[in-house]
Amino acid sequence: MTRVVGLRQHGAVSVGVLRSDGVRVLTSLEEFWQAPSCWLSRVGEADSSRALVPTAEVELVPPVLPGARVLCIGLNYLKHVAEGSYAGDGVPKHPTIFARWTSSLSVGGQAIPVPPDEDGLDWEGEVVAYIGETLVDASPEEALAAVVGYSTFNDVTARRAQKLTSQWILGKNADHSGPLGPIVPAGEVGDLRDGLEVVTRVNGEVVQQGRTDEMVYTVGDTLSLVSRTITLRPGDLLATGTPSGVGYTRTPPWLLNAGDVVEVEVESLGTLTNAIVRHEARRPEER
Repeated sequence: MTRVVGLRQHGAVSVGVLRSDGVRVLTSLEEFWQAPSCWLSRVGEADSSRALVPTAEVELVPPVLPGARVLCIGLNYLKHVAEGSYAGDGVPKHPTIFARWTSSLSVGGQAIPVPPDEDGLDWEGEVVAYIGETLVDASPEEALAAVVGYSTFNDVTARRAQKLTSQWILGKNADHSGPLGPIVPAGEVGDLRDGLEVVTRVNGEVVQQGRTDEMVYTVGDTLSLVSRTITLRPGDLLATGTPSGVGYTRTPPWLLNAGDVVEVEVESLGTLTNAIVRHEARRPEER
């Protein structure tokens, strides 16, 4: 499995290939997203032409441009629609799209703090698709062909904040609440419509188990729809929604709190692991 990551060295972010003993740097973040398909095709050359940077010497970060759009689909698995507070509304005719800011994204291994007004955080294991070409008024086939890679993702949610209004953005953008796994090239993953298993575990217990062929709105169809209003650019992301089994719908509700460990494992993409920590008061410049 090819695993492409972001790394910060001396204040600059680069993109590299994660190996068992370190990272082979490919290029800068900006150059990578100018021609992502080209750089992904050259991954094999990295082992012979690029220096190995020990993992302990770098800070892994999301390989995401600061100006990227992070679009997210809500209510994209039938069983998830049926279990939540929106069950009585039925399946929406069009995908429910909300947004994350890139500043909310993190990586595996990074701690996720519980905001001070929340009883805990909820898990949402899913898959993210990365767009590699500009999309304007694209057909579903063109949109799907523009996807260059996929990552495991956990759309960790602050439910109290999410439910304050009909808009979900506040509850979906808590600090460090969007951990991403490495990018795996689309050619190694295949078509999500063939069904990749998505499993979420909390402290080792399986809490979600679904398959990507259960999605209501496919990646191609959704990106096509969005492209008819918003020009999509290389480096933009689409989070594809979560299966049933989230915590707030359980009796009693089960939410993540300090000391819990949440894992999301996606077939062909790998496992993403994050610990939950308590909120600590911070000065504004530390946020």
